[in-house]
Amino acid sequence: MGNCGTREENAVVAAHAQVQQLHLLQQPSKNANADRKHTCMSSDISDPSTPRKVEDAKNISIYNDVIAFTLFELETITKSFRVDYVLGEGGFGTVYKGYIDENVRVGLKSLPVAVKVLNKDGHQGHREWLTEVNCLGQLRHPNLVKLIGYCCEDDHRLLVYEFMFRGSLENHLFRTTPLPWGTRMSIALGAAKGLACLHNAQRPVIYRDFKTSNILLDSGLYCQTV
Repeated sequence: MGNCGTREENAVVAAHAQVQQLHLLQQPSKNANADRKHTCMSSDISDPSTPRKVEDAKNISIYNDVIAFTLFELETITKSFRVDYVLGEGGFGTVYKGYIDENVRVGLKSLPVAVKVLNKDGHQGHREWLTEVNCLGQLRHPNLVKLIGYCCEDDHRLLVYEFMFRGSLENHLFRTTPLPWGTRMSIALGAAKGLACLHNAQRPVIYRDFKTSNILLDSGLYCQTV
């Protein structure tokens, strides 16, 4: 893979390294107990608890296209979380560049990824990690960054996202060469579509950290929101 951490790649951390402050709206239900099982309350998300017992992994909803990685597999794709694979750090923890393919697991599509590792001593904990898995695992839209997989092994909590090659919109707005207005309008429309998907989901999501640093661009400057 060569050395990671180029200027383009470092911009990705602006979105991937930040905690995703997602709150699920409580839905009315005739059965309060059943509703409690399937709806994340604000108290569940905001409590900065440390990682819990591995049995809590049973609370992860099952999604057909979200992969449950082993810690060994993620160590493999990040070369044991090498320093030169670091994209950046944030409130959640450290983000590493990685690459999954059939050498990691038979049948995996070759794909560059961003691996976010929960800081065990940080302010975010298992509840935030679990919320992110269950929120983003159920959402699939062209304008939302895709959650590829996760790892819940012992006290390790990791998230695996698709890697966005062009970094954040913020990184492009303040360059010497400005983005053409047509491109800006296209990005704005894509970001709006991503937000609309969150708001209109079966379990609506309030995204409280929407800003240019959290709008990511692929190799063709196609907008995706995280």
